[in-house]
Amino acid sequence: MPDSHQAAPAGAPATPGTAGPSPRGVRVVVTGATGNVGTSVLEALGADDRVASVLGLARRRPTWHLPKVTWAEADVVSSDLVGLFRGADVVIHLAWAIQPSHRPEVLRAINVVGSARVFDAVGDAGVPSLVYASSIGAYSPGPKDRAVDETWPTEGLVSSFYARHKAAVERRLDLFEHQHPHVRVVRLRKALIFKREAASGVRRLFAGPFVPRWLLRPDRIPAVPDTPGLVFQAVHTSDVADAYRRAALGDARGPFNIAAEPVLDGRRLAEALDARPVRVPRRALRAAASASWRLHLQPTPPGWVDLAFAVPVMDTARARTELGWAPLVGADEALRQLLDGMADGAGLPTPALRPGRSLSPLRRSPPRPRPVGTAG
Repeated sequence: MPDSHQAAPAGAPATPGTAGPSPRGVRVVVTGATGNVGTSVLEALGADDRVASVLGLARRRPTWHLPKVTWAEADVVSSDLVGLFRGADVVIHLAWAIQPSHRPEVLRAINVVGSARVFDAVGDAGVPSLVYASSIGAYSPGPKDRAVDETWPTEGLVSSFYARHKAAVERRLDLFEHQHPHVRVVRLRKALIFKREAASGVRRLFAGPFVPRWLLRPDRIPAVPDTPGLVFQAVHTSDVADAYRRAALGDARGPFNIAAEPVLDGRRLAEALDARPVRVPRRALRAAASASWRLHLQPTPPGWVDLAFAVPVMDTARARTELGWAPLVGADEALRQLLDGMADGAGLPTPALRPGRSLSPLRRSPPRPRPVGTAG
């Protein structure tokens, strides 16, 4: 079964790239462990009897305690990752940054260069399995009226730094797989990822401090844009974490699309939020995003709008068949939970998700951010 894990016989030699897990249980290292996805992945791994230990890596050590989890401070750009990975059975690479969006050189250093350093360290440390957090954003523009599988091109979108970085890392991972054919590599290409406990972190990253919290409560949202082509997918973070658990502890290889039903558009959003759909031209959405971002009124550059219109609808049949994965929470419910959490100021005791921490978009030179798990 894809969700099983075969341990190497006791006393078997540990050949780099082919070593099995310790007879004492699977040892997992997670980069970007304090973000939206990382916190749920740690919980999912800690609840699995096959997991002996989890090392969570983050730029700042949290005050959060979880079963089987120990913490280490590490930066994917500058830390000695080989020493941290040595002896692990699986590395799950989640570390990623989407802010500060006005400093592209910082983002590229973390996302592209940092990911390459993670992959190189996996090879040098002899880790037999690598699970990477790819995204729907890696895909080239595609259809909205039918679902595509994992063979769709992953060239990203030029106007989106997020998509460019995700596509660039896919190419780095292609090279890694060619150089390390004995390492089992899994890529999870996920839709937008939501949970209530990530609300404070997601609000800081995408909405900024000028959007009133009360306005984000689902029952108080008066209208939603109904724009042709604005079609997207989402999934609850706990379901994504289950996919990572299955990928890490199983024997599957290759890319997997991860998303929940239903596919969301203006009509679906209006139904889910009991709001009125309002026809808004695509140009108006992009112009508003561009102007407010350039004025530092909100932190989301217009490339995110372009990405929402460009990405294809993903077919998740492979994940359901080969990983045995199925989401338990609908995409519309996941979004409602996130918005409820934003209105209530929900969070977790980690640097990425802690409630109350604010980063003003008016600050022109923000400090270099920690690597964080993305929203998808």
